[in-house]
Amino acid sequence: MKTVLILGANSDVAKQCILRYVARGFSILAASRDLDSLRIYVEENHLENNVQIVFFDAANFSSHQKFYAELSTKPHIVIYAAGFLVENEKALHDFESAKRMMEVNYMGAVSILNIIATDKTNKNLERIIGLSSLSGVRGRKSNYIYGSTKAAFTTYLAGLRQELSPRKITVNVLVSGYINTKINAGLALNKSLLMEPDYVAEHIVSAGNSFTIVPNWKWKMIFFILKILPEKFVAKLP
Repeated sequence: MKTVLILGANSDVAKQCILRYVARGFSILAASRDLDSLRIYVEENHLENNVQIVFFDAANFSSHQKFYAELSTKPHIVIYAAGFLVENEKALHDFESAKRMMEVNYMGAVSILNIIATDKTNKNLERIIGLSSLSGVRGRKSNYIYGSTKAAFTTYLAGLRQELSPRKITVNVLVSGYINTKINAGLALNKSLLMEPDYVAEHIVSAGNSFTIVPNWKWKMIFFILKILPEKFVAKLP
């Protein structure tokens, strides 16, 4: 049986990934700081035989080597779903909040994924998927600090994809728009563009060989427009 390691498994999208991978016959290593919430979720969905819960703190970099070494099984698929978000105004005036976003969204990902990717004794590893955001496509005044962490993560994954290609290991990045999750709760978002976690999770579980995964045709259009839009027009966006 193949194993999926989900880092940040307590996120709404990650929980939906757990359901879908289990349905496909995978075993799950669900890693998170919030073990109690994960246990409740696993019990409610009767997943005890398929999911092992392990503690993981993305921002505690010094613990990552020990965390990986003690995994009961080395994974075939790794998903980095850990994330942290504060509004730009707060991040602009409170560096600890900005730093926390950098640590969880980017630095923690690089720390643990470097350890996983350089373990050549793990012959199981087939795929690494990172959850990024359209906020990282272009810098915009409403969210450029959060966006910068996602831009850095996407760039890291692009290079990691090249690094691991000779070993036939696929690296994907999910570049998503607004998702109806707890991390976005309270934000003023366009409801017509909101995606549900289960919809996004299906795109993750069905990842193919293409590097970039953009769920939903509306967000695909926004993604490509953002990529080519001249700077003077980007500057007028919120």
